[in-house]
Amino acid sequence: MTQSGWRKPTPGLLQAERFAEVGERLSIPKSQAIVAVKKVAAAIGLKSQDLLLLDTFGAVTQPQDWEPGRRPIVWASNHFLMEQTGFSLATLRRHVRRLWEVGVISMKDSPNGKRWGRRDADGVIVEAYGFDLAPLAARAEEFEALYAHLQAERAACATLRNAITVTRRMIRAKIEKALEVGLRGPWQNLQAAYSGLLEGLPARSEGAGRLESFLTRIKALLASVEKTFEAAFDWPAESDAMQASKGTKEQQDTENMIPTSLVSETHIRTTNEPISVNSNRFETKHTAGVAPDGQGRERVERPEEVDLDISWSTHGQKRGSDVDIPMLMASCPHFAEMARSTQGFMRDWNDVHRAAAALRPIVGISEDAWNVANKVLGPAMAAASIALILDKSTDGEVKSPGGYLRGLVERAQVGELHLDRSFYGRLSGAGA
Repeated sequence: MTQSGWRKPTPGLLQAERFAEVGERLSIPKSQAIVAVKKVAAAIGLKSQDLLLLDTFGAVTQPQDWEPGRRPIVWASNHFLMEQTGFSLATLRRHVRRLWEVGVISMKDSPNGKRWGRRDADGVIVEAYGFDLAPLAARAEEFEALYAHLQAERAACATLRNAITVTRRMIRAKIEKALEVGLRGPWQNLQAAYSGLLEGLPARSEGAGRLESFLTRIKALLASVEKTFEAAFDWPAESDAMQASKGTKEQQDTENMIPTSLVSETHIRTTNEPISVNSNRFETKHTAGVAPDGQGRERVERPEEVDLDISWSTHGQKRGSDVDIPMLMASCPHFAEMARSTQGFMRDWNDVHRAAAALRPIVGISEDAWNVANKVLGPAMAAASIALILDKSTDGEVKSPGGYLRGLVERAQVGELHLDRSFYGRLSGAGA
């Protein structure tokens, strides 16, 4: 042992001396040893000022001090160290003590308790007493392994936090929409359960185990919300006689419009009316067409002014779609993340349209196709289509985004587009 009686031995100091003995037999470059400890500083209890002092120690060592059979010992005076770090003497002593208690330096005391040393003509330390940095070499591999573990833990935590965020958005979107439109079901109880669950939302410092446990619970709540949501639309099928009593095909179509997910392609529904897409910021820029009115005069259909929701007409009976911005963002999480990272918060359909225009090249849709979609579908529905296509192509459901958009436009031109069910399907996890 190198203790001379000037310093009271502690478990940390004794452990540091054992590390120094191991480090003496290794050949670890100074830069590798110091970088390794910096990567895990917070995990082992070191602070920025501790690392400043450690850098100062390392700066006065030489490469040959880190070769096998030698120890990188620093015998700089307190005055020099205080001058280099800006520490007071009490602060310097506090940080020295933390470094050796953590086990990254050891102390080699001289018989008289003073720090000193000398080198030969080749710069090799012949004799020295002071701060021994050999434990850094001994623990470099340990610190590198710990850093790899911390990186894996951070990645796992980031994945779990993203999954929790997406699940929260889906639950909130469905509960809010159910309460807004008055769907049957225990929505107040589900909202209370959701609020109670959020009170236990793990902090960002929580580990993967805690996050995984919370994700399991919030996914269980999502399953209950989805089951209740689907049950609210699970109406009994009507008999032929009851359908006949309705009188007209238009009434039957209106009664049967139950939001469901798409199976493989965009759901097709027959309609003879022009499609209008509603937004709280802009009007449709085109007319539905010019046609004779039967009296020899030309009739021009006027573009409709719109509100926040997407809505369109069916056989003369207007039905408001449940697709709004919160539902679109919840059902298209890839689009939501990219839109917010590039354009910021989506306040209205005008913001969604700008985000869709910016992301359109990433999806692989040409400017000509985008312009046609805006003209035929209207700005809001065109933007919603880009969001849907981006997520479906990201999930591998769409191989040709441009072809998919052309299909939507063609269906809209003949009045056979029913886009909202795609969003319901994705929100319910059934795919579209």
